[in-house]
Amino acid sequence: MHIPGKATAVATQSYFRQHPTISTSTVAGFGWQISQAGFGSYRVSVGDKTQEQALRQALQSGINLIDTSSNYGDGGSERLIGRMLGELIDGGELQREQVVVVSKVGYLQGFNYTLAQQRKSEGRPFPNLVKYAEGLDHCIHPEFLEDQLARSLERLNLATLDVYLLHNPEYYLSWAERRPVPRHEALQTYYQRIRLAFEYLEQAVADGRIQSYGISSNTFPEPARTYTFTDLSRVWQIAQEVSPNHHFRWVQLPLNLLETGGATEASLPDGQTVLQFAEAQQLAVLVNRPLNAIRQEALIRLADVLPPSYPATAEEVSTAVDSCVQLEKEFTTQHLARLALDDETNQQLLDYLAVGRMLEGNWGGLGTFQNWQDVKTQFVLPRSQTAVEFLSNRPDLPAETALWLDAYVEAANILLAALSAFYQEQAAKRTGLIKETAVTADPEWQANTLSQTAVRALRSSAGVSSVLVGMRQQRYVLDVLAELERPVEVQDRSESWWAMREAVHSKK
Repeated sequence: MHIPGKATAVATQSYFRQHPTISTSTVAGFGWQISQAGFGSYRVSVGDKTQEQALRQALQSGINLIDTSSNYGDGGSERLIGRMLGELIDGGELQREQVVVVSKVGYLQGFNYTLAQQRKSEGRPFPNLVKYAEGLDHCIHPEFLEDQLARSLERLNLATLDVYLLHNPEYYLSWAERRPVPRHEALQTYYQRIRLAFEYLEQAVADGRIQSYGISSNTFPEPARTYTFTDLSRVWQIAQEVSPNHHFRWVQLPLNLLETGGATEASLPDGQTVLQFAEAQQLAVLVNRPLNAIRQEALIRLADVLPPSYPATAEEVSTAVDSCVQLEKEFTTQHLARLALDDETNQQLLDYLAVGRMLEGNWGGLGTFQNWQDVKTQFVLPRSQTAVEFLSNRPDLPAETALWLDAYVEAANILLAALSAFYQEQAAKRTGLIKETAVTADPEWQANTLSQTAVRALRSSAGVSSVLVGMRQQRYVLDVLAELERPVEVQDRSESWWAMREAVHSKK
């Protein structure tokens, strides 16, 4: 039995009588009261106790909007939310009607990709499938939406979903641009597909399975001349043509201190930004990636980074790289043959004992501290640790090789620590400068941490309904709650965003 009920104005308002210090917005047309920051579920999945506890704390403490998608955790994100809602409702701590649940549809990855391949082999493929990349398709055809809505409701354990968004439908335009398809033809097909989807979604509202719908698109804030630009004014027109009483009420888009297009790019009629147009049409706006800015193809985390305890100069890093490279050459020329291994194992050891060679000549071009951390934890460490463990566990390891191994582990650790300190110092300077720039652009954006400043800038801007923050850990929930308890006036902050845009562009 799915959890009955759906978000209501009366119940959401009663929720905030229990949490009177939390800053909220009201969703036009529904009267729903929602927290100015929502629980973003991109990287959460069922079975992770830390993430389950974070969601529980958010719902217990004043955050009543949850955003997820069918492809987050291959459905695991929706399952976690369904489980937690069920537990809190059964325990009498929460009413279904007090929470606004948002999910999205469009991606075929993991299970959905396998499902699509199976249907294709059976001669009944999903129509209008976009082949985007290896193992990744995309679709917003009604037949796919019907299949996916049923699965999402099952995973979420809900009778009714409050908000259902088409998830990055512009994937079709990205595909068409690569072919290439003439832009006017691609746009005609694109908006026809959105119209078909809207017709289906209106029926889903009539059937009581969803309350409202919208689009989550990364290209709403793009310049109008961009091939992949999604024109919100045209989407709005389609919704009105589909039904004079349509339920297209939501847009989701990226906006943050470094990516200001949603608040500054005048890409819509009468020189309006997407934020201004949405506000004029009383569309609720959910902002994603508030703390993860993509700048010059690098990910910059908008959160405080402390300076390293022991800063490392470029010369120190370079010396540490040279030491590792020298030891790796020594292993190749003096130790490898003694081990009497097969050719395949020899090659794998050479590939994995290569911390110095991997970083030689390119260690300064790894972009941001976050990017280096990802490279280190996902690539460098697993490979080197595998090789070190393999050699350490050999009972017949020659004494000279064991001594070499100790020296190499020490040298590699010195290199990784130096490189981390080098990038950490850069990140500390950058994040400090970003915060300083934001507060200069608008003094009311001053907050205790950069992440709080980033959220404050968004939630204080007229037109933004809720800021979706990834809250996989309780400390992230507490950081957001602390910010939501500080009052700030919501007003037109176009000038502040323009000041931010100018400052960011001047620092290219």
